[in-house]
Amino acid sequence: MQDNWRDHKDFAMRRYIPNSFTLMLIATVIVASLLPASGAFADWFGVATDIAIALLFFLHGARLSRETVIKGMLHWRLHLVILAVTFIVFPLLGLALGFLPESLLPHPLYLGLLYLCVLPSTVQSSIAFTSMAGGNVPAAVCSASASNIIGMFLTPLLVYFLFSLGDGGSGFSLGGLETILLQLLAPFVLGQILQPWVGDWVRSKKNLLLPVDRGSILMVVYLAFSHAVIEGVWSDFSLRDLAVVAVIDMLLLALVLALTYWGSKALGFNREDEIVIVFCGSKKSLASGVPMANALFAGPMIGSIVLPIMLFHQIQLMACAVIAERYAAARRRSAPEPAAA
Repeated sequence: MQDNWRDHKDFAMRRYIPNSFTLMLIATVIVASLLPASGAFADWFGVATDIAIALLFFLHGARLSRETVIKGMLHWRLHLVILAVTFIVFPLLGLALGFLPESLLPHPLYLGLLYLCVLPSTVQSSIAFTSMAGGNVPAAVCSASASNIIGMFLTPLLVYFLFSLGDGGSGFSLGGLETILLQLLAPFVLGQILQPWVGDWVRSKKNLLLPVDRGSILMVVYLAFSHAVIEGVWSDFSLRDLAVVAVIDMLLLALVLALTYWGSKALGFNREDEIVIVFCGSKKSLASGVPMANALFAGPMIGSIVLPIMLFHQIQLMACAVIAERYAAARRRSAPEPAAA
């Protein structure tokens, strides 16, 4: 009994410790702050980063099977709810943040939070948490994937329209839409075209996608913060500013988690679909958001755009780990007792 209590205590403590990828992100920011990329090295590193991002989206396209897409698309009502939360509710909350005084939330960091609110959902972690909680995994696969595919078109458009309100459009490059199409969408479509021939191999090599996924994000973060450091990002923002962003990230996540939880119940979804809505509707993709930011925004602006996403990434992982475990525990309690021999 004491050993079980210790194991449970150790698991509870590990949930709140930043994962290895978050520690790598922090280390990357530190390296960029001390040794920012500049000159010819920055140019060559930028080319390598573009290639890594294109490879990442090619592998995502090659991994997603047509059968999964067709099976998931049949549950259209659930997908519409998730897409509405991701691309309507979240952006409205982001616009509402604009009413906060600039003395509390500096304008560049507000734009980063607004950008966070128009991003698509995550793929890997949404599916993993849905599976852990006992939810509808095929629907989660389709919803998360559809969110990212639609996000390639919708996120840049939302950025264009929402950032154009007032003076928010400064630093946004409409020409980045072309980069999105060539660097993200084209490799994804190519992966889908080749999926019948390479899909099984890619899916069997799970260890192949992870380093490309994480490596490309780390490369973009290093390049983005190198530009930002050269432009003086750390002299523009204080620890208080970062703390304010972290608190807003937590409040955003808590509000959307509550909306998806109670909203799915009000709409009559069963428990398995409710889990999908909670996890896919409340999460935002660092993997898609950082490359898109690199394509859409001017160099000096990227640091303040990426900061809220990095903080939200760790916050959502910790919160969803707790929620998934509670769903799983509730499922175990409600499971019928095995018949006595």
